[in-house]
Amino acid sequence: MTTTWFITGTSSGFGRTLTELLLERGDRVAATLRTPARLDDLVARHGDRLWVRALDVTDTAQIREVVDAAFAELGRIDVVVSNAGSGVIGAAEELTDTHIDTLIATNLTGSIQLARAVVPHLRAQGGGRILQLSSMGGHMSFPGFSLYHATKWGIEGFYDALAPEVEPFGIHTTLVEPGMIRTPFYDAVVHATPHPAYADNPAVIRGDIPLEQMAGDQTKVARAMIDLARLRCPPRRRLLGSDAYARVHDALTERLEQVESQRDIAMSTDADDYVATAAMA
Repeated sequence: MTTTWFITGTSSGFGRTLTELLLERGDRVAATLRTPARLDDLVARHGDRLWVRALDVTDTAQIREVVDAAFAELGRIDVVVSNAGSGVIGAAEELTDTHIDTLIATNLTGSIQLARAVVPHLRAQGGGRILQLSSMGGHMSFPGFSLYHATKWGIEGFYDALAPEVEPFGIHTTLVEPGMIRTPFYDAVVHATPHPAYADNPAVIRGDIPLEQMAGDQTKVARAMIDLARLRCPPRRRLLGSDAYARVHDALTERLEQVESQRDIAMSTDADDYVATAAMA
């Protein structure tokens, strides 16, 4: 059966690769991006199996308009991929207000509003899938990426709460958590102006990351996502990449050890008459 996908951020890199693979296997794709002309070659090759619209995910009204149009014109959409995103490198003190507002609007608010826009349609059609691009950076962090991590930890929390809300409607959500993928993403990352106080700070990442130091292959990641969308009961999270597995495993292990070490002090602050209920236990 032909599957219909709705994907944001398809101009290049991972989003473009995913779109190409889906079209090659005979699926339909509603591809959204800021500059639709960048997909003209795919439109010429695949015709009406590729539906293209301009979309800036920082524009909530436009998100709703494009989502509504896609469902109206294409009918059922089986899989929604929230892929659009960007990054800023710099110590937290070096970030500007514009850096903060723009990245949160793109990575966090845009992703939340896309989910809110598609859920009513998916519910009305009896179900569907949402794949939200997160990152291993939704569980751990690197100094110099504080703002990027804020958006990824934020979207992880949003989907943790959203998943059980929508599963009764047949809507399954998965947070896709890759490690470093060899894509043009890092070429587009914004670098904050360095502050003299951080000039010799060894913790703050400054330079470009060589591709050979990145574990992830964007085509393999895209194929893993296609396979993920076909699962009858997909996981709420999917780690992709050996670096993602290792770093998240280490981060969660360390965090659990810290939690265990604080058990007694945590219990000591309960009210004397408190009894844990089943809902909160």
